[in-house]
Amino acid sequence: MTETPGTWLTQEAYDRLQAEYDHLAGEGRAAIAKEIDERRQEGDLKENGGYHAAREEQAKQEARIQQLRHILETATVGEAATADEIASGTVVVADVMGREMRFLVGSREVAGGTDIDVFSAQSPLGSALIGKKAGDETSYAAPNGNQIPVKVISVEPFTG
Repeated sequence: MTETPGTWLTQEAYDRLQAEYDHLAGEGRAAIAKEIDERRQEGDLKENGGYHAAREEQAKQEARIQQLRHILETATVGEAATADEIASGTVVVADVMGREMRFLVGSREVAGGTDIDVFSAQSPLGSALIGKKAGDETSYAAPNGNQIPVKVISVEPFTG
């Protein structure tokens, strides 16, 4: 699977995010606008905690809408890689500085409700692992500049 600048998503993750976007951009916006209007009717806006809370919620919602729009517009939708080579959509078991870790190379959006750790393919660890296979050794630069050794133990497709 070739890496692209966009986020790699399974069809299921894409559909889930599209549904969330549709809800927030439609019914969600209408509901928060109604809430703000109701709070505005309560009087003095300077001291109206309900109004300010509703406006803050609106800002959070709009930020999520923009985030979802960007993810959906730049997403690469496909199935998890089936090869034994690490790519977006693969679950990796690796020895990282003597500690065994299991994680998904991909996007938190793909992982959805699972509790698996996620490293993007663009992260230092993810980019060091792309193209590697079980048994390969590599390293990546930590934020402090130290090289962190990594040994790939196993690679498998993400199944959710």
